[in-house]
Amino acid sequence: MPMFTPRRSLAVSCLLMLVACQRQETPEAPATPTAAVAASPAAPASQNAPAPQLTPMADAVLASHRQMIVLMHGERSLKPAERRAVAAVGQMLFHDMQQRLDTLTTAATAQDPAVLGAVNTLLDRIEGEPSWFDADRLAFKEFLTRVAAHYSSSHSIAGLKLAKRANEDLAVLAEVEQAYDKELKEVFGRFAKRGIELKREKWSDYVAKLSTLYNREQILKDYATVVPYTAPSGKAGAEEADTREIFGMSLPPKTVVLTFDDGPHARYTDDILDILKRYDAPAIFFHLGRNLGSVDAEGKARPGAHAAVAKRVLAAGHQLANHSYSHSVMAKLTGDAVKVEAANTEALLDATGRQPSKLFRFPYGARNEVSLATVEGLKLHSMMWNIDSQDWADPVPRSIAERVLSEVDKHQRGVILFHDIQGRTVQALPAVLDALVADGYRFATWRDGKFVVGTPKKAAPDAAMAASSDTLYRDSHALVIGIDKYGKWPGLQHAVRDAKAVQEALTTRFGFKPENVTALYDGEATRANILKALNERLADGARIKRDDRVLVFFAGHGGTRKLTSGRDVGYLIPVDASLQDFASDAISMPQLQEVAEAISAKHVMFMVDACYSGLGLTRGGAGASKNFLADNARRVGRQMLTAGGADQQVADDGPGGHSVFTWTLLQALNGKADLNGDGVITGTELAAYVAPSVSAIAKQTPAFGNLPGSEGGEFVFELPIERDGLSADTRQLDAAASQLAKRLDDAAPEAAKPGAAVQVTVKNLDGADVKLITTAATAVPARVAAQRANDRGLALYRERRYDEAEAAFTEALKLQPKFALAANNLGFVYFKRGKPVEAARWFEKAIEMDGSRALAYLNLGDAQLQAGDDKKALAAYSTFVGLSPQHARAAELQAFIATPDAAHRPRLP
Repeated sequence: MPMFTPRRSLAVSCLLMLVACQRQETPEAPATPTAAVAASPAAPASQNAPAPQLTPMADAVLASHRQMIVLMHGERSLKPAERRAVAAVGQMLFHDMQQRLDTLTTAATAQDPAVLGAVNTLLDRIEGEPSWFDADRLAFKEFLTRVAAHYSSSHSIAGLKLAKRANEDLAVLAEVEQAYDKELKEVFGRFAKRGIELKREKWSDYVAKLSTLYNREQILKDYATVVPYTAPSGKAGAEEADTREIFGMSLPPKTVVLTFDDGPHARYTDDILDILKRYDAPAIFFHLGRNLGSVDAEGKARPGAHAAVAKRVLAAGHQLANHSYSHSVMAKLTGDAVKVEAANTEALLDATGRQPSKLFRFPYGARNEVSLATVEGLKLHSMMWNIDSQDWADPVPRSIAERVLSEVDKHQRGVILFHDIQGRTVQALPAVLDALVADGYRFATWRDGKFVVGTPKKAAPDAAMAASSDTLYRDSHALVIGIDKYGKWPGLQHAVRDAKAVQEALTTRFGFKPENVTALYDGEATRANILKALNERLADGARIKRDDRVLVFFAGHGGTRKLTSGRDVGYLIPVDASLQDFASDAISMPQLQEVAEAISAKHVMFMVDACYSGLGLTRGGAGASKNFLADNARRVGRQMLTAGGADQQVADDGPGGHSVFTWTLLQALNGKADLNGDGVITGTELAAYVAPSVSAIAKQTPAFGNLPGSEGGEFVFELPIERDGLSADTRQLDAAASQLAKRLDDAAPEAAKPGAAVQVTVKNLDGADVKLITTAATAVPARVAAQRANDRGLALYRERRYDEAEAAFTEALKLQPKFALAANNLGFVYFKRGKPVEAARWFEKAIEMDGSRALAYLNLGDAQLQAGDDKKALAAYSTFVGLSPQHARAAELQAFIATPDAAHRPRLP
């Protein structure tokens, strides 16, 4: 089944308008006004046309999505009053789209075999409709999420295939969103995968197309009765506003109130509670009555399943407040209808055990004198906001955070509006709170008719980052050099292979776009070409920006020359350098220092797989910081890690055709250098792992230090999350490399426990001892810890360390019992160790957790076959072939399914 490929990525400034949120399913709200739905492109002709009800439902979703984009495009250039109106209507469109998604999802997950064909045909359209832009397809992200979750527990191969297909589509969308997080400028990298042909369209083309279907004036006219909130201005206005309606303008300077609308949510509200706890920050949660339960004809509250979430909000010390029952537009309702909406929600909130908060928030900020007076008649006080995160429209966590911080900086105080019904808010919140705490802001709440201001504690951004997938850099650039075939110097064996392996790691694991990596191999690596790449590409201020990172890797000969003053100067030896007078043909450390200072990127790192010394560096490693990521984002960093010191012979005979240094470096970047387990590897952690490890297995002493001009900033590698499950196709190190990897771990510093830091002594680039201190490990949410335990288990499995891998996967499942990937991986460890019955039990558990995981069926079949249960093996193989007919083993298994005798019995891996 083909899966779509996103086209050319789009401008983030415009992508703020894309609605790609995740939201709990709730009862339908009363209908909101919507603009007329323009005719959507017809679906491609198909013998399996979608059931009639799916097409108009999907058209309605896309129409809301497109109207949102037209409405919000260029809204920052509008006048304040116009922006408030646009924001209010945008929220209404957002909720309208959610209702339409609910309707579409309900129809697509109905218990009717005919629906499967209709959904598959609809997916054909979502993936392949040629007249749609990629931005159109993003409208269906939540639909795909719900379809995948529903059909993953199907008992039919057709249903499981549908879940598998939806998950594959979501994987591509996740890749696109990752690019959006990493890119904050106009054009992003390509992702040429599987289905859709890249058209490289521009955002302006997309908006121009939508402008032929809709216009902002008509959309606003359709919502003409909406009265958006109006923040007060001036001292008198502030006092009046916080008397009748609370905007937070009377708060002390550098004080904010955190508020969250539309919950409770079964998952995201708890995630937000975890984050708030780390910062000791109070908040007010404005809940919808329909999410809490129902109220019968006698006015008795009947709490629903999500009322337990609301009770957890109370138990955490936060306030619950009233956001109406159905999220209707109060300005459109009669006074009696407003009273019912508010009173029913008050009854449900009281049923949670809360103390009356006396606060009410109008949905969309839309109210008039009648609705405001009605709410006041119930002794409720309207709380508005003056800082809108726009997390309801913006899919990019970093831009949500930047918007909030920009508005806070402008107003210096006030009430911040978030929503606890979508994952983007969870991802953006830690960055907001960390910056506010670092800037000295305090968090307030509202009790007994007045603001109460607290003093927050600082939470380590390492933990904040664990809850967020925010990228650390705007862009990443690299120069990779490898020289084996020298003209006049002795030839090397592995330098080019080393450089190519580093280049692959940068582009496949760490988000370096291929077009941003310059590679010079053998004859290309002349002195002139290297200096040209350094000066014209890396020191180009038009390409390299302040929030970028730059990495330079050199594998080749290095040299040291002693000056008459007694000081040593190190050199990189290009391919065309002479042997006798290399100082005039090589590239000296002063030249590298000059380039490093000319690069405008925040963080620069040189990795030199050569003997190298005499660099005249500053201090060694950075000290531990409890506020590492926030501090690091502000500090310039210029670091260097070398394979050995002056006059040392660098070992060129490591495992896998690499030098010892580069092989160890690659192992470190695969996760071993994450000494505190926070999901990122700093330059200091890299040196703290590589230096003692290499020294333990080779007669060379890697050196590490900061170049002059560094302000203590750290180059950071953010480890990717492992998504692949173990199977017979998983590559492992050979026995000798596995043994060497174990020796490296034995020589490396022991990983820190939470609250501790790693200390290790290494050589600096002048040959002196220096103590490196890494940042401390911090507590993370259970699901993050589970993912890291799973990733650690994968690395241990590849090194054939099965006992340790088993322990890691077991830990992951203790932390997250429904972790299907970890269950599959634990089962495969048992299978590899000749325990098929135990393996089959875990494969079956993985399938129970996620029935669309095709690999688990293949592994289950192999385990059952090894255990001698051919009947169960046949059933598992049949499902696997149905889900993955193009797999390399499919033909062999199909033959066994057709003729299950000894002659056709598949060979076990």
